Amino acid sequence: MARAAVQRRLRWLVAEVRAFVDETPRVKTIRLACPGWEGHLAGQHIDIRLTAEDGYQAQRSYSLASPANGARLEVTVERVEGGEVSPFLLDELRVGDRFEVRGPVGGYFVWRPGGNEPLQLIGGGSGVVPLMAMIRAKVVSGSQQPVRLLLSARSEEDVIYRRELDDLAGGPNGVDIRYTLTRSQPQGWAGLSRRVDREMLEEVAWSPGERPLCFVCGPTAFVESVASTLVQLGHDPGRIRTERFGPTGGTS
Repeated sequence: MARAAVQRRLRWLVAEVRAFVDETPRVKTIRLACPGWEGHLAGQHIDIRLTAEDGYQAQRSYSLASPANGARLEVTVERVEGGEVSPFLLDELRVGDRFEVRGPVGGYFVWRPGGNEPLQLIGGGSGVVPLMAMIRAKVVSGSQQPVRLLLSARSEEDVIYRRELDDLAGGPNGVDIRYTLTRSQPQGWAGLSRRVDREMLEEVAWSPGERPLCFVCGPTAFVESVASTLVQLGHDPGRIRTERFGPTGGTS
């Protein structure tokens, strides 16, 4: 997911592409090796800087999809039609290529394993990326915190990380996963099939009385609607953390 960069006193490092993973027809995960990386928290992101032979530079920010794992990083990139960076990352980049990264960036929209409160994750489209980093961090740490994910996508083929999420659903890791498809549903679809609304949140999210820590990520309108509805339902605003991006995911 592309987002506006948050500038800090961080140094640029050189990352090398190790692998690509197709997530959907429009989305790929890029696995990187980044010597000198000092670690990150689930929910943070990095700046990526590309430099052309003539010196021209383009910079965008992307959520980290992976939990802390030494010098290994993963970003999940969605194609933005007419964009400057995402088409290059998805079409031109090859294994062994290198570019600069800087981070980690962000300290508010982060999660650390170890608490006892329920975790409610609500994502729209590529807003699932930092939420997936949280789920992966939970699995790696062995945390027993109960987690619920509500993921909204346009269609079944647009569900990012679908295979991994399905493997986690109902498994021993305490992750409850629900999908809602807003534009088209396959024949026999038994899941939800509308935009996230009050009734849906009452049905699938933790109740306010259980005092969950809520993370909401996606397009601006989606995040504002979901967050305000959670407050209307009685959730503590101080326990709702949000991350927004533009309707097209930026100009990447």
